[in-house]
This record gives sequence, structure tokens and C-alpha cells, in this order.
Amino acid sequence: MATIKDVAALAGVSFTTVSHVMNQTRPVSAPVEAKVRAAIRQLNYVPSGVARSLRARATGTIGLLVPNNTNPYFAELARGIEDYCERSGYCVFLCNSDDDPRKQQNYLRVLREKRIDGLIVASAGDDGLLADLLAATRVPVVMVDRQITGLVADAVQIDHEAGAYLATRHLLDLGHREIGCIGGPPGMDVSALRLNGFKRAMQEGGLTLGPYSIVASDFSSHGGYDAAKRLFETVKPSAIFAGNDMMGIGALRAAAERGLRVPQDVSIVGFDDIELGRYVFPALSTVGQPILSLGEATARTLLDRIAGTLQGEPHRQVLPPGLTVRESTGPAPRNASTT
Repeated sequence: MATIKDVAALAGVSFTTVSHVMNQTRPVSAPVEAKVRAAIRQLNYVPSGVARSLRARATGTIGLLVPNNTNPYFAELARGIEDYCERSGYCVFLCNSDDDPRKQQNYLRVLREKRIDGLIVASAGDDGLLADLLAATRVPVVMVDRQITGLVADAVQIDHEAGAYLATRHLLDLGHREIGCIGGPPGMDVSALRLNGFKRAMQEGGLTLGPYSIVASDFSSHGGYDAAKRLFETVKPSAIFAGNDMMGIGALRAAAERGLRVPQDVSIVGFDDIELGRYVFPALSTVGQPILSLGEATARTLLDRIAGTLQGEPHRQVLPPGLTVRESTGPAPRNASTT
């Protein structure tokens, strides 16, 4: 691989002259510049990004930690972040933790070694060690979607509790009273907030939750499928609030296998508004924010912090959710039993 000294030797100039030509740091005569650029092309010379970053104390890169890149929500979120960063001249290192706190910690150490300029984290769950590692990170950090207990940092997220309340209120307004809930993994902040919103709407509706009305699962289509099967076997709901769209899609499958029509026999509403939810059949009603916009808002917050245009105390941006009604929700059946 050619070096700057190789370029200088071929052009018959000093390596500092080559540096001035490439970085436009000092005027160089046109003939000399032409010789240097010809040598660069002939040798296919590529400047060292590491060396430049050491001089500039910036790398033009940011790190992005997500818990599960097979979940369309995080894939769309990453796309929004990457698009905004690319337009702003930054590259993104994407790391997938597979919902594994240990893997999350390892990736954080790797990203710190890469001398990133900033970091965006969608956490795989509360993790005391991760909070300590992030607190010790000497670059700006923005939390997105999920927060970590004990960490003081910029954050951008949707109002999870308000979204779950809005989804459940939608089912109540349609006349449903036997409503089951597929909640997220226990111990996760997002799960707790969405469950709180569901419970608040049910309480305001004057409804008492039975012992089997809420089933916890992981944020996946398979998790939603298994949880919905359990609900159909116990409380036999006329409607289900699923903790995210992937769970809702799994619930659609469970309903179909049981011979239940959606929404005539059972209504299902999700959370997140992923693109896939528009194309399943029936199309999934959901609450959320445009995910690409959420990603762009997150990236903007980080780059503003890096540039110094955002200063002072950590900035927390909570985006209000919106309800999108599609084909998977409808009026409660006259006989609420789904047997």
C-alpha cells in the first residue's frame, strides 16, 4: 500500500508538500500540484483516516448500539439515523447486541477503541455496568427509545405510556371490554411504561383485570404468537393490545390458526408503526411515531451536541404518539366470547 512518502518520491517533492496539496493548507504552484495529483492517481494512494483523525481529534464516525437488528423497528430506526448522519458527513458503526447485556458491553468497548465522535444507544435492558461504562465515555451519548437507570444523558424517545393508553382507549371506544394485553419482557423500562398505559386506560374504563389478562413475552412475532395462544385459551378476549407490532403480527397468526376472524371476532392493535404492519393481512392498527423521523431527531441531537450547538444539561425529547387505525380493529362483537 502506497504511503505519502511514496507519493512525494514519485512527484519529486517533500511529503509536507504532498500534505499541503491534499489538505489545502498552504498555496502550492500549479505545476507542483499537478505532479502531486498525478502521483496520487498513479499509486492509487488513499490517505490514512486514522492519522487524519489523530491530527483533527475527530473521526467523522459515530457508534450505534441496537438490541436486535432483526426487529424491523430497529432496522428502520437505524436507517433514519444513518440517513441524517450521512447527509451531515458522518459514518455510522452499527453494532447489534442481540438483547445480550454482555455483548452490549463488549461492543461499547470496541466502539470506544475506534475513537468515535459520539454514541447512540438503544439499550438491551437495564444494566448497571453499562451505565458505568457509558458514564465514563468521553464522547457525547444519546439514548434512544429506551433509557438506562442511573445514566444521565441526552435522550429521544416516544411517550410509551401515552401510546399504550391511546391504543387501549381505542379498543374501549370500539366497545371492547374483554381486552387482553401482551406485554414486553419484565424488568425493561419500555415494558413497564406500556403496561402502565394499558392498565390506566382499563382502570378509567371501569374494568378489572383478571389474573390471566396480561401475558409477558419478548418483543418478537413468535413471542406475540405464543402469548396470544395463551390468551385465547384462558380469558378469550375480544381484543388484544400487543406491546409492539411484531407481537401484534404474531397474534394475527394465532388468531387465524384458531379460526378467529380479525377484526370481526377479535381486534388487535400494536405499537411502533413499523412499515411491515401496513402490509400484513389484515393491516395492523398501531400507535407510534414515524420511525425514520425518530431516528433523524436522535442523530440531530447527537450531532448538535458534538458541534457544541447543544450545551448544558442533558436534553430529553419525548415525542407524542399517534394512532393509526387500519383493518385489524373493529367494533366489539355482540357476543364478546371468542370461543
